[in-house]
Parts: sequence; structure tokens; C-alpha cells
Amino acid sequence: MQEVLMTKAAIDVQHLFKTYRVPERQPGLKSAVRSMLRRTYREVEAVRDISFSVGPGEMVGFIGPNGAGKTTTLKILSGLMHPTQGNVNVLGYVPWRRQHGYLRKISMVLGNKSQMLWDIPPMDSFNVLGEIYSVPPDVLRQTLDALIDLLDMESLLNKPVRNFSLGERMKCELVAGLLHQPQVLFLDEPTLGLDVSMQSRLRTFLKEYNKRSGVTVILTSHYMADVVALCARVILIHQGQLLYDGALSGLAEKLAPFKLVHINLGSEHGIDEALATFPEGIELIEREQDRLTIRVPKILAAAVTAQILSKMAVVDLTVEDPPIEAVIDQIYQNSEVLQTSPAGV
Repeated sequence: MQEVLMTKAAIDVQHLFKTYRVPERQPGLKSAVRSMLRRTYREVEAVRDISFSVGPGEMVGFIGPNGAGKTTTLKILSGLMHPTQGNVNVLGYVPWRRQHGYLRKISMVLGNKSQMLWDIPPMDSFNVLGEIYSVPPDVLRQTLDALIDLLDMESLLNKPVRNFSLGERMKCELVAGLLHQPQVLFLDEPTLGLDVSMQSRLRTFLKEYNKRSGVTVILTSHYMADVVALCARVILIHQGQLLYDGALSGLAEKLAPFKLVHINLGSEHGIDEALATFPEGIELIEREQDRLTIRVPKILAAAVTAQILSKMAVVDLTVEDPPIEAVIDQIYQNSEVLQTSPAGV
């Protein structure tokens, strides 16, 4: 009898750790021979004490730089890997037990991996996958019709996959991953390598499919446009640690160490003299005639704004958080920005 643990969250992760034992040796023939007799290892913590939960039907962006631990976490959640320590519950199942009931309820789509056979049309692969997942023929036909219609791929069904463009193959991968109607979908770089137009169309499809089916989605992507378009909530990890879990709209406000101040002046007279009096740490980002954009440390924003209003002939002034892409780039380059910031909101 299969053991199923009931939980309100579709995905619940508590104190997850994953440590790899990696062999290492010095270069050279002697070291190579020595390593055959006596290996030395070092431990690499890929995931360190991560906890989060995802509700049914949520679409959550799971972001971080290369090597942050995103793919390792997804592999644990999908049952491809055992954790070193911690508890994970997905739809009431422990993923790494690989129970049949669990595998029928999840799907994982990788942007750089293919499950389609290149020498046959995609419809043949879809029918084989339907048999593997024991999808009744009438349900399979109905599901395929809906997915094919959403993705506008009727013309692709009878052509060999090897003749498809990258975007067309990605459409097929999504259908293959969704034809058994999973309740949880793990998406790893689904728009990798696609042109701007195809990226936009796939985002539209994923948003519409989530709305229709209520599938729970965890999305990893280095394209912030994917996350912004699809996910109201993001989980940010870096060096294996969870650094932020909360609303995408609050990421810049909470974690960016600076503000952008846009100034529209009546004239260019006295601009250089005024800028010279600003405190250290103020950076001029853009200047176009009498319009300026400066970057100001968050703690100085109020004081600098007051100084601008008192020393310059200001027509208009706006203070705003930086674009999300700039915040993420700052975090990836300098994780110390976050070390004193609590995860979550």
C-alpha cells in the first residue's frame, strides 16, 4: 500500500540540505596514480537549509545565479535525487520514493533536454507517452486537442521532429510534459535559446494553461522576462541558501541597496556645480540636456532628494526602485547585499 502524507500545500520543503562528495586531485601523472590508490574528497554544499511551501495552483519563480542550487532542488522535488537531510512533501508524497501515483501527478520540462524521438512525428511520441502514463484514449485525444489548439501546432503533428525549429520542438516538449494532466509542473529554462517572439508565445500559453488547469508550477529561468510575466512570487537562492521568498513586486523594494532619482530641470545652468556638492556614493547614470538620472544609496535617498529640491530649479522629480533586472544583477554580483536581509517578507 502506498504511503501518502496529506498536506494543504502542494509542495512543502523543510530544512533541505544536499551535500556532494567530490573527488579532487592535483594535476600531473604522480597525482593521477596516487588518486587511483587513495582518493581525496571535499564536500560541496549545493543546498543549505532551504524551507518553503507552494500552494495549489501557484506559479512561483525559482531564481538564482548559475550554481546556486536551483536544479539540484528541482531534482530532489521531482524524485531524481535524494537529499542529504530534510523533509519534502509534494502532493502528499515523498518524491525520492518514486511511487507510481506520484510520478503520474508531476512533470518536469527541461529547456535543454528532449524526450521526443527525432526520426518520427510528435504524434507518435505523444501516443507512446499516453500508454506509459495509462491515459485513456478518449482523455488523451481531448487533452491533445486542447494543448494543440493552445499552442497552435496542428501543422507540426505529422512531420519528423528533426525538421523542427527550436521553438517548435519546445512546443512539443510542453505537450509531452502535460498530456497526462500533471498537478505539479517543474519548468527548467523553458524558453532557453528561443527568439523573443516565441518566448512571448510560450509565456502566454503557460499563463493560460495555469489558469485553465490550476496546475502548480515552479519555474526556473535566467530570463527575468519569464518570471515577471508568469510569477507573482519568487524564491531567490544563492550559494545554496534561500535569500528571499515573497512577492516579485517587493524584491526591489526589500533588497535593492539603492534608489533611482529622475530629475527634470528647467535648464542646464548650475547642474555640474550642484552635482559636485552631493555626498559620496551618488552616481550619475544618465544625462540628457536638462534631464538627469542618478543612483542614490537607499539610506541617503530622502536627504539627497531634499538637497536637489533646494539647490536646483526642478520641474519634475521621481524616486523609484530600480528595474528588477538591475536588482537581480546586483544580487548576483554582490551577494553581501543580502546577507543581512531576512528571507521572506
